[in-house]
Amino acid sequence: MMKAIGYADAGPITEKGALIEFETDIPEPGPNDLLVEVRGISVNPVDVKVRANVQPDGGPRILGFDAAGVVKEVGSETTRFRPGDEVFYAGDITRPGTNAEFQLVDERIVGRKPSSLGFAEAAGMPLTTITAWEILFDSFGLKEGEGEGDALLVIGGAGGVGSILTQLAKKLTSLEVIATASRPDTQAWVAKMGADHVVNHRKPLDEEMKALGIAPRYVAALTNTGDHFASIVELTKPRGHIALIDDPASLDIVSLKSKALSVSWEFMFTRSMFQTEDMEAQHNLLSRVADLLDDGTLVSTVNRHGGDLSVANLRAAHELQESGTAIGKTVLDGFIKEA
Repeated sequence: MMKAIGYADAGPITEKGALIEFETDIPEPGPNDLLVEVRGISVNPVDVKVRANVQPDGGPRILGFDAAGVVKEVGSETTRFRPGDEVFYAGDITRPGTNAEFQLVDERIVGRKPSSLGFAEAAGMPLTTITAWEILFDSFGLKEGEGEGDALLVIGGAGGVGSILTQLAKKLTSLEVIATASRPDTQAWVAKMGADHVVNHRKPLDEEMKALGIAPRYVAALTNTGDHFASIVELTKPRGHIALIDDPASLDIVSLKSKALSVSWEFMFTRSMFQTEDMEAQHNLLSRVADLLDDGTLVSTVNRHGGDLSVANLRAAHELQESGTAIGKTVLDGFIKEA
C-alpha cells in the first residue's frame, strides 16, 4: 500500500473534504510505464481547475501533474530508463497524479532530472516548460535561432508558463520579448526572467504596446484571454499568431480575418491523452531542458517551497494558486524524502 492525497467531491478548496489523505494499492507498470518513487511535486492551475470542476469516479482522485523522483520498476517494453534513474515529468491528465508515494508514467513523456536541481525544485519545471516549448516551436512553428526582427508578447509573464516561456524565447530564439505584469514584485520577476520590456495588463494592452512602439508578430495569451482579446487583435502584427492556454467562454475569431491572424490552443496533455505518434517529443524536450538547466542557460522558476507533502501544505498551495497572486512555481517535497 502507499499514501496518497486526493479529493472525493468536486468543489471549493474551503470544503473540509476538498483534499484528503488515504491509502491505496501501489500500481503495477504497464509495458511502457515507469513506476516512480515521487520525491518532489508542484502545483499548477490545472490542479485547481480539476479539483473544483471534475467529479471523481469510484473514490478519491489523486491530483498532481508535475513530479521528480526515482525509477523503482520499469515495464516490459521500456528502453529509456532503468531502476535507480532520477527523472522529472508532467504526467498524464487521464491517470492518477503525483500526490502519492508512487506513480505510473509513460516513459515517452519523461526526461532525466536535471542534476543541478533537487527533487522538489526539478518538479517545478516540467508542465510549464513543455507548455512553453510547444507554444514556441509547435504552435508558432519557430525553429531555434529564428525570430530576428519580430517580437513576442507574453500575457501573464509572472506565472509558471510565462516565466519559462520568456527564458526559452530569449535563449533559443532571436525574438524581442515583452511580458505583462501589474505589481512591482511581478514586474521585477519578469525582468529577472529576461523580458526586454514589461507592460501592465491592468491597462489596455493595445495602448500599452502602442506607447512602446512595438507590434508583436506572436502573442502568448496565458491568462484572462477573453478580457484582452479585442486588444490582442488590435496590437498583433498582420499575419501574426496568437496562442492561448486558458478557457475563455467565447472568442470572436471573425475579427482575425482582416489581419489574417492565426489562433491556436496549447494543451500539453494532448500528446499523452491521445497517444499521438510523436509522444516522444516530450521526452526529448525535457531531456534537452535538463541540459539547459544544468549548464545555466535556463534558471529555475520556483519561487516558493511549501514544505513536506501533507493535506495542510497542499491546501495552502492550492489556495495560493487560486488567489491569482502566485509568482513562478510553488513546490513541495514528496512523501518520500531524498536519501
